[in-house]
Formats: sequence, C-alpha cells, structure tokens
Amino acid sequence: MPFLSGLAVYFVIWWLTLFAILPIGLRTQEEDQSVVPGTVASAPTRFRGGRVMLLTTLVSGAIYGAWFLAETYFGWGFKDLPVFVPGLVQQ
Repeated sequence: MPFLSGLAVYFVIWWLTLFAILPIGLRTQEEDQSVVPGTVASAPTRFRGGRVMLLTTLVSGAIYGAWFLAETYFGWGFKDLPVFVPGLVQQ
C-alpha cells in the first residue's frame, strides 16, 4: 500500500476513534453542581485534551495495526467486507 493511502486510512480511523473516546471519563458541570454562568450545563468541568488525544492515538494505532496486518499478511481488504445493499458494488 502506498504511504499516503495508509496515512489517509489512519487519519479516518483516528478521527472516528476520537469521537468514540471523547465522552469517556467526561464529567459535566451539571454533575459537579458547578455550572459557570454563560455556559451550557452539559459542558465539561475540566477538558483533558492531551489525555483524549493520547488515548485516541493509541487505540487508533492498534486498530490500524490490526487492519494493516489483516491486509498485508492475510490478504483481506475492503472488497472482502460484506455488502449489505445489493447492487451497490459492481463485481
């Protein structure tokens, strides 16, 4: 696989993983009973951006590594995934 294609796949995996990890461990201002005037009650009390980015990078690296291993050594690819909509993919 070319380098830029692998980088693009990693970026998509990283971005999707970010939105999956973002709410993990989040405490809202409403839960802490300390809503700052002018903010939404569901706003985070303390946003830990560095922790979220690090965890996202680690998890997405593991997912990308598994995908790269499956594609490189086992020959599996996107074309091997099941098609749920008939006629969507032409063979």
